[in-house]
Amino acid sequence: EVQLVESGGGSVQAGESLKLSCGTAGFSFGSLDMGWYRQLPGKECDLLATINSAGRAYYSGDVKGRFTISQENAKKVVFLQMNALKPEDTAVYYCAADPSASWNIPVPCRSPRYGHWGQGTQVTVSS
Repeated sequence: EVQLVESGGGSVQAGESLKLSCGTAGFSFGSLDMGWYRQLPGKECDLLATINSAGRAYYSGDVKGRFTISQENAKKVVFLQMNALKPEDTAVYYCAADPSASWNIPVPCRSPRYGHWGQGTQVTVSS
């Protein structure tokens, strides 16, 4: 079974940074694309970023230039570096294996149709 565990969330002020981590188990790391979703308050989930086994990354328009997805293959860990955080970034952030949502189309959070999901970690950005 695919297992994903996020960590690194917390509360920060606008303009500050956070780095989220996603520990993985239960599959051959590199056999699946990895990514991050987020759930804004009262909303479904949006796909934020993806990365393939070669390190090719893609981003949604509202985080492009501020967030960076990366991976450490030997430790089977995926990261999301979040810079210049804004109050509108406040959300639950989910790590995902084999993410399959379309860009700019929200999906039900934790739906297996759209990948394997972690438990989520809260990020709160105050003004």
